[in-house]
Amino acid sequence: MRVLTERECRWAMEKGEFDLLELLGTEKAGPAAIILTQSWCPQWQVMNSYLPEAEKRLTNLKIFYVQYDEVPWHEEFMTFKENTFDNREIPYVRYYKDGKCTAWSNFVPLDGFLHRLSG
Repeated sequence: MRVLTERECRWAMEKGEFDLLELLGTEKAGPAAIILTQSWCPQWQVMNSYLPEAEKRLTNLKIFYVQYDEVPWHEEFMTFKENTFDNREIPYVRYYKDGKCTAWSNFVPLDGFLHRLSG
């Protein structure tokens, strides 16, 4: 699990999607999740606590996240997330397989998170 950089987030703001080729290193990668959230969110705290277990269960899983309330470009990123992905709730999760977004959700428990990545 790793934090998205400002450069990666700005690329997404410009292009309307994250650069999975850069993030994963290949177009034919295993499952990945990108989580857009704010640090104070109680549901994010629950998700964050189970993500190490998700990585154990899906050994090729890559998880990226940004707590955008903690960055100086907070307002710009929040506007992008809300308008581009039409989602005003947090945490917001995008699920990917083979470099393509296959699902999205807001908070889900561990089993729902894993199902969206493997189902």
